[in-house]
This record gives sequence, C-alpha cells and structure tokens, in this order.
Amino acid sequence: MSSLENPIESPYANEKTDANDAVLPVYSDTDGSALEVTISAGVIDPVIERRICRKFDFHLLPLLAMMYLFNALDKGNLGNAKTDGMTTDLNFVNNQYNIILSVFYVPYVLFAFPIAMLGKKYGPSVVLPILMFGFGSMSLIASGVKNFGGLMAVRWFLGTFESAFFPLVIYYLTTFYRRGELARRLAIFYAASNIASAFAGLLSFGVFQIKNGSLHGWQYLFIIEGGATVLTSILTFFFLPHDVTTCKFLTPEEAEIAFLRIQRDSSSVVNEKLNLRVALSVFKHPVPFAWIMIEMCLGVPLQSVSLFLPQIVQRLGYSTVKTNLYTVAPNVCGAVVLLILAFTSDFTRMRFPFIAAGFMFPVIGFIIYAAIDVEHSIGVAYFACFLMTAGTSAPSVLLSTWYNNNTPNEGRRAALTAVGVPMANVMGLVSSNIFLDKDAPVYLPALGTTAAFGGLGFCLTLMLGLWMVADNKRRDLKQGVKRTVRDVSTEILSEGPKNPSYRWFL
Repeated sequence: MSSLENPIESPYANEKTDANDAVLPVYSDTDGSALEVTISAGVIDPVIERRICRKFDFHLLPLLAMMYLFNALDKGNLGNAKTDGMTTDLNFVNNQYNIILSVFYVPYVLFAFPIAMLGKKYGPSVVLPILMFGFGSMSLIASGVKNFGGLMAVRWFLGTFESAFFPLVIYYLTTFYRRGELARRLAIFYAASNIASAFAGLLSFGVFQIKNGSLHGWQYLFIIEGGATVLTSILTFFFLPHDVTTCKFLTPEEAEIAFLRIQRDSSSVVNEKLNLRVALSVFKHPVPFAWIMIEMCLGVPLQSVSLFLPQIVQRLGYSTVKTNLYTVAPNVCGAVVLLILAFTSDFTRMRFPFIAAGFMFPVIGFIIYAAIDVEHSIGVAYFACFLMTAGTSAPSVLLSTWYNNNTPNEGRRAALTAVGVPMANVMGLVSSNIFLDKDAPVYLPALGTTAAFGGLGFCLTLMLGLWMVADNKRRDLKQGVKRTVRDVSTEILSEGPKNPSYRWFL
C-alpha cells in the first residue's frame, strides 16, 4: 500500500489524482521528446525518478556539502589554533581552554529548537544562509580577540548560529528525497565534515608557515576560514530552492512528480504548516527518547575526535606542522567508511545494524590507544586514530536518518531532529572537560570515558533495533498479515505507533 492510494492534492492542478488509475498528461521532455508519465498503483516511472534524483544530487548536495564544510571548519578550528600557540598568545591559565570549548554548547542546546522551528516556518533555504553568515562572522571576529573573555563571547554566539544548522539541513533533505534515498545523500553531505577536518589540517599546515606580518598563524586561519564562509553564505541565499515545487532546475512536470514522490514516501503532508502542539507530540512515545539517548552516547566519541584529534596525534611526537598534516588521512578514512556504511544501509533499507557497527570502530580505537605504549608503538597508535575517525561519522548520519525515516509528519520530524542532533553535540561538554591538561599527553581517563559511551551506544542501538523487529512481528501476528514499512501509507505512518498498521523502519 502506498500513500498514493489516497487522493492527493497536486499543487499544480485543481483536480485530485488517484494513484490506482492516474495517468498524467503527455508532456514535452527536456530534449523535446514526448514524455508520458503513468502512475499505477502508486508506482512512478523509475526512469523519471532517477532523473529527478540526479538533478537534486547535482544541484543541492554540492552546495549543502560546501556549506557544511565551512560549518565544520568554523566549529573545529579551535583545536588547530591551539597547536599554534593560541592559548599562550591569549594568556590562558588553568582549564580556560576547556571552558572555551564548553561554553559553545550552552547556546547550541538552548537555541537549536527555537531556531529550527523558525527554519520550518520560514524555510531552510532562507534560514540556513543567515545562520552561515552568522557563524562565518564569528570566526572573523575571533581573529581579533585579545583575551579569554573576548574569545568566550565569540564562542557563545558561534554556538547560537551553529545550533540549528545541521538539524535544518537534515530536515531540508527529507523534503527532497524518499526514505530509501536519504542515508547515502546525508552521508555525502556529512562527509564534508570529515573532508573539512582533513582540509583543516592541510590548511593549518599551510597557514602556519606564514611568518611575516603582525598577526599570528592562528589569526590568519580564522580570517581565511571566516571570510570564505561569509562570502559563500551570500551566494547560497540565491541558489537554495525553497522546496521541490520551486526548483528552477526541474521542469514543471518533473516538479509535480517530485512532489508526488515525497508525498508517497517521506512526508504525509508535503510543505505542511508548522503546528507546534502537533510537532511536540512526537515526544509522547518512549522510542524518541531512546533515539536521543543513543545520540548522547554518540556525542562523546564524536566530539572527542572532532575537538581533540590534533592533540591525540600530537602525542606521536610530531611537530606542530606535522601534527596537523597527520590528521588528514584519518579524517579521509572516516569519510570513506561513512559512505560505505550509508550506501549499504540504503541498499538494505536497514539502519540499526550499521549504526551499531559504526559505534564499534571508535570503541576499539580508543581502547587500543589507551592500552598501548604510544611512544614505542607509533604505527599501532596511528592505526587506532584511523579507527577513531572511522566510526564517529557514520552513526551520526544513520541515526538521524533512522528517526527521520520513522517520522513522516514534517513538524514532528523537525522537532525531533532539533532535539536529537543538539543532544549529540552537547556531549561536547563531556569531551571538553575530560581531556584535561593535567592528564596530557596520555589522557587515559578521557580515552576510557569515551570508549565507555561508545560501548553503551552500541548496546542501546542493538536493543532498540531488535525491539522494533519484534514489535513489527507482533503487529503482523495480531493483524494476520505480513507487512513491511513500505506497505504502509505515509498517512497511516504519520499517526505513529498507536495505529495497529504502523511498522517501524528498521
């Protein structure tokens, strides 16, 4: 059964289309040939779908990936700046660097939900460039701070502007792609984070060679990254489409098919107006809280790698310049593993086994790094760094995809993402306060704590996934049918687990 079995109001016509026998008129294709689109029993011509997806892939993903690359650069450049003596130049004492890291997460959590709701109301295509302009400006301003207080104020506003960025991008992509298409697209987008980390190492390697002028190397780093972000944000404001019906790169006929695809297998009501009461009702069921707990477990290894990989690699005994250079390969490895797991997840239409697999990589990596004598086993230690990065990105992408796949209502989807993603990031409060200077360069308590959170996330993911398998079977037995989530209309799925016909997307 498909949601197209119910009449659907097309945004382009005054008549409703019934998917059981709907035949759309003959249109002119982009090359002038006749194109007859027939929708029978909820099936849309796969050739047309592939062409629409390719257009989304070429027009949306590169732009969003570039935006997220700059987002990751501006959020994570503090670690690179520290290796160039920023804390010494600003006269930091005691644990002030850890405080600077921690203050970022307070506004990140406080403002994620309200800004995400504004993004749902006014459209991510408007709000995302504004947020990007904001966090790019903060990086520029950071280059001119003179002390601890100035940098702390900048980090507060940086956290505010970055708070809803990733949740809004995830929600935005769910309005263009069907559920079985989403993970690999999110992975391509999210791989920009790993590429950013790798590029940050290369960029830092180059920038820190600058020895002339009155500025320090870390100041040049903030200026270059912040300035590029601001310029890019202005461009994206004019190129991001509002929704599938307003994409200039789609023909009117393709736009209508794109609308019907999303109605069929993503949103129960496309472009649904925000109703805050309905959006918050997603938290009436306990499963969203389990997803949020997994997000929190994921957040510690994710943020530990993001914030402290340069310090972890620095223990191998390399100079400041080489340390930043040697962070490149592990981050590239993380992007590759992310893409492999995400593509496989979409192919199998399953999420939780690959989330669990992703959790295990950093757990093993941190345990190895903590257990060996790093100075005398540099090769093994560097291999452990690859394991750390290999599994921190994939669970984040697939977990976000997992709960978005199970939430067809657009308002609830935006609300759940606006809470879940920040909770993963707020665990940076844990990461930034366990990697203490007094434990350097071994950081044994931090390594053990990070591995423990990853192990707990692995267990929770398996438990929740196996429960969903059992619950789907229970519902099949009770109804006397064998049904998968693909057999259930988005209209029914939007009612949530209270409907007996609901099935979990595993």
